Amino acid sequence: MSQQPSVLVIDDESGILDTLRILLKKEGFEVTVAQGGKAGLEAIRTATADIVLTDVRMPQVTGLDILQAVKDFDPMTPVLLMTAQASLQSAIQAVNAGAFYYLQKPFANDELIAILRRACEFRQIRVENKQLKQEIRRNGGGARPGLSRPIGKSRRFLEILRLAEQIAPTDSTVLIGGESGTGKEVLARYLHDASNRADGPFLSINCGALPETLLESELFGHVKGSFTGAVRDKQGLFAAARGGTFFMDEVGEMPASLQVKLLRVLQQREVIPVGSTDAIPVDVRIIAATNRDLEEEVRRGNFRSDLFYRLNVLALDLPPLRERRDDLILLIDHFLEQMTEDGEDAKALTQEAMDAVMVYEWPGNVRELQNALEHAVVLSTSALIEPQHLPDRITRQKKEPLVAERNQPNPSLDLVERAYIMFVLQAEGGNKTRAAEVLGIDPSTLYRKLSRYEGTEAAK
Repeated sequence: MSQQPSVLVIDDESGILDTLRILLKKEGFEVTVAQGGKAGLEAIRTATADIVLTDVRMPQVTGLDILQAVKDFDPMTPVLLMTAQASLQSAIQAVNAGAFYYLQKPFANDELIAILRRACEFRQIRVENKQLKQEIRRNGGGARPGLSRPIGKSRRFLEILRLAEQIAPTDSTVLIGGESGTGKEVLARYLHDASNRADGPFLSINCGALPETLLESELFGHVKGSFTGAVRDKQGLFAAARGGTFFMDEVGEMPASLQVKLLRVLQQREVIPVGSTDAIPVDVRIIAATNRDLEEEVRRGNFRSDLFYRLNVLALDLPPLRERRDDLILLIDHFLEQMTEDGEDAKALTQEAMDAVMVYEWPGNVRELQNALEHAVVLSTSALIEPQHLPDRITRQKKEPLVAERNQPNPSLDLVERAYIMFVLQAEGGNKTRAAEVLGIDPSTLYRKLSRYEGTEAAK
C-alpha cells in the first residue's frame, strides 16, 4: 500500500462523488471516482485502490456486484458499502458477502474518515501478514508438507532455479520451455509456492489434451444454455484460480480461436464465459509451458506473435536430462526413496545397473527415469536392482568394432581416443572416477564413452 492510501469511490450521483473527492483529498487520501456501477467495474481493474467505497443501490451494476468484483480481483481490498435505504437484513447480507463496513447515508464526515483509516490499517495488516508468511516459507520455517526445492545440482539447472526464485515474488507471466518430461509443471509449482500467491490455488490444464469446445469451456466457463449440455452455469479455471496461479501446459497446442481469448485475459485481466457478454475480472498469475519452439510456430503462422510476446515476459528453459547428468544420482536416490514402503530401506542399483543408467540418453527425460525406476522396483525381489530389472531399451547397447576389425590403414581419432581411455583406465586399476580425473573429463562423459566399448575388459 502506498504511503498516501488510495480510495476508489463509486456512486451514480455526481454531487456525492464531488463532495467525497474534496473531503477525502483534504484528509490525505488519493481519490479516484467512478460514476455508476459499470464505470466502477472498469476502475477496479485500472485504479488499483487500497480501499473501495461504493453505493449499494445503482442501476444495472449494484454495490454487491462491485463487492464481488473486488473480491475476485484482490481479496485483500476492503470494501465499504453506503446506502440511504439501510435495513438490518441488507447490512447482514453485505457483511456476509465480505464487506468491511456498511454505512447509512447521511453519515458524519468524521465517522467516514475514522472507518476509512481502520480499513487502511486492516489492509496493511493483511498485506504484512502475507509477506511474513512468505518470508517464513523462504527461510525454511513453517513450510507446508511437500514444499521443497526441485532436485538438481548441475550448474545449468541451479541457474534456472536461482532465476525462478528471483522472479517468483512478481506477478509477471512466465513461459517455461523444454522437452516433454523435463519437469515443467514441477518448476511451475515451485514458482507458485515461492510466490506471494502461495496461499491461493494452483490450477493447471493441458491445452493439447482437450478438444477445442471443451477446452474453451474449461478455461473461460459458460452460462446455462450456451450449448447443448450446458444445463447450469460453469465457472472457468481462470476464475477458479483467482488469488493464485494458473498453469497452462502445452500452450503451443492451443487453437487459433482460443489464442485470441487468451490474449484478452493477459491484456485486460478479464474473461467472458461462453454464451455471455459480461466480462468477469480475474486476479491470477499465468504460467505457460511448451515443448515447441514458439518463435518458429509464430514464423509458420501457427501461433499469434502478440500472444507469444505476452506470454514470454519471463522465460525459463529447462535442459533435457542428457545435459544434466550430474543430477542423475540425486534423482535416482530421490525417486527410489519415494517408492519405498514405510519402515523399509530404499532399494539401490548395482554398479552394472548404474552404468547402464548413466550412459542412456533418456529421450523421455525425468519422467522416463521415474517410470524406469518404478518398473525396476516392481520387478526386483531383493534390495538390489540388477540390469535385467530395467527396461530393455536402457540396457540395450551398440557394440563398437575394434581396431583390428576395421579395414583402415590408419585409425580414426575416435579410435585413438578410445585406446588412450582404456590405457588410463587400466593404469588406474579400473577406477572410473580416478580415470576421469586423469583424463580431465566428467565421470558422466567417461560413462558414455565406455558404453561404446562393450566387449573389452575395460568396460566390464
